[in-house]
Amino acid sequence: MDPSLLVAVVIITALVFDFTNGFHDTANAMATSIATGALRPRVAVALSAVLNLAGALISVEVAKTISSGLVDETRIGPAIVFGGLIGAIVWNLFTWFVGLPSSSSHALFGGLIGATWAAVGGDAVHFGKIVQKVLLPAALSPVIAGLAAMLVTWLVYKFVRGRRGGSGFRMGQIISASLVSFAHGTNDAQKTMGVITLALISAGSLAPGSAPPGWVVLAAALALALGTYLGGWRITFTLGKGLTDIEGPQGFAAQTSSAAVILISSKLGFPLSTTHVCSGGIIGSGVGRNEAPVRWKTAGRMVLAWLFTLPAAAIVGAVAGKIASWGTAGTLAVGGAGIAFGISIYALSRRKPVEVKDFIVPDPAPEREQLAA
Repeated sequence: MDPSLLVAVVIITALVFDFTNGFHDTANAMATSIATGALRPRVAVALSAVLNLAGALISVEVAKTISSGLVDETRIGPAIVFGGLIGAIVWNLFTWFVGLPSSSSHALFGGLIGATWAAVGGDAVHFGKIVQKVLLPAALSPVIAGLAAMLVTWLVYKFVRGRRGGSGFRMGQIISASLVSFAHGTNDAQKTMGVITLALISAGSLAPGSAPPGWVVLAAALALALGTYLGGWRITFTLGKGLTDIEGPQGFAAQTSSAAVILISSKLGFPLSTTHVCSGGIIGSGVGRNEAPVRWKTAGRMVLAWLFTLPAAAIVGAVAGKIASWGTAGTLAVGGAGIAFGISIYALSRRKPVEVKDFIVPDPAPEREQLAA
């Protein structure tokens, strides 16, 4: 395949991944606000899309980590990057279908690592940086967000009591959800920017260590925003209704804690999993409110998916990367298999769809009046 055509295919595939990242992670920012009725579903995803777009335009530190930190960009070609992206997209679609909030970020890392390892060798993978930049933040970030959300939730319920359903918390949720969406843009869109930059470097179009060009930044931001607007309702249902019963103060605590952790990580250049952070925040808010039972069975399934995400995507990425490295026929075969898988998942999802109407909650005004009385 002509090298320039292959690079174009990789860029399009990366933007497809970015799109799946958007609808996969809509729940991270808006699940709690939708669950409590602070925002209507369509309003929530539109607001989240705009703020994801804005956040994606302000920083490239995480993108540099992806393009120059995880694998040796001088030893791989665009075909290997393509295989890694297919591995990430396959895992994203599968976990979206079953409604599990797994990490799009770790799917991407796993796909790239697996494809590079299979096609070039393990010495082309920077395992030290993966531990430092990926695995340690993955282990610590949900715990930190969860503890912070637990403490904030406990303090709020201790001091506000009967006012916990008031309009102040609804507005607080809207603000904190907006902050999470903005923070998500600063972190997740950059991963696609980094992958496209990696493909351009591997093709010789950019020098090693280059920052993403402006058009790459804009394209990745738009793809993430579009995916966010279309909304991943299956995962939103799990986070908003499946982990714990959420009230306004909990949503505010979970979102504020998550946004703080994500923004700090983006500043430091850590390609964090926003899914891990936001899920940890929601669980912590449930623990902090005594009468809100945490559904630990669902949480356990979610954590199990987290553990499998990176190795599962790595296996798919390894197979796809190895086949794609064989040449044009291999690249076409991998692309065809990826498209067939995507169509199959979509067709299966329509048999039992999760739609906007499943999230409509009654107006909380009567409840507030009862509490005030």
